[in-house]
Amino acid sequence: MISSSPVAVIMSVYRGDKISYLRESLNSLYSQSVKVDIFIQQDGWVEDEVSLYLNSEYQKGHIAYMGVHKKNMGLAYSLNQLLEIVLKRGYRYIARMDADDIAMPYRMEKQLNFMETHKAVDVVGGAIEEFGDDVNYQKTVQYPLAHEEMYRFFAKRVPVAHVTAFFRRRFFEKTGLYPTTSPTNEDTLLWMKGFQSECHFANLPDVLVRVRVSQSFFNRRRGIGKAWGDLKDRILVIQTLGYYSFSYVYAFALFMVNLAPAGIKKFLYKRLR
Repeated sequence: MISSSPVAVIMSVYRGDKISYLRESLNSLYSQSVKVDIFIQQDGWVEDEVSLYLNSEYQKGHIAYMGVHKKNMGLAYSLNQLLEIVLKRGYRYIARMDADDIAMPYRMEKQLNFMETHKAVDVVGGAIEEFGDDVNYQKTVQYPLAHEEMYRFFAKRVPVAHVTAFFRRRFFEKTGLYPTTSPTNEDTLLWMKGFQSECHFANLPDVLVRVRVSQSFFNRRRGIGKAWGDLKDRILVIQTLGYYSFSYVYAFALFMVNLAPAGIKKFLYKRLR
């Protein structure tokens, strides 16, 4: 396949994704100011209407590729399968998108133009606008813009909003694919591998993606298993990249926040991010 677009968007769809959100997400990609090719992996069982819709969009040519897993394999596994496909097809850039978020119409154009004029950058992200679905919540989240500042920021938090990530293909040639050792922090470990591999990071100040936030967004951060997994991954980042000792204090503070009830977590999440 030879595409007229240099940009492939990779998206995983799973059983938690609603048809109305998926339509809105895909429509935001169709209406981008520059053409992109969309690659989707259906990760396990989904609602019949979601499956039918995806097949219909694929048949119409709106989706460049659609794969199906019979059982849920996890986000990292699905993204890696899509990456192998798009890299073999020669795409110069790979963008991430979730099935319930909304890309701003200028997102891909801004990131593409930035990469074309900043040849040293391997991955560029941007700001996000979180908005409530079934919960009263709204917040714009900004990230550091320059590589060194992003590296320092990573001592506490991820330096790139995963849903805004726009990669040059050589990022994955340097780092390899997504790590599959963590069920929920594949992006955290990917950024760790990126800094290890001397990839160059950047962010744009613009809001690039509107991120849907529901009550389950806070609820699914509860539980000792998830909190412990996050803590272990954070400590791995600190040790691997040689961050200062105070980073451990922040890591344990986040561990306690992750164990908090949803209402308290919502309050802290809105004010401390």
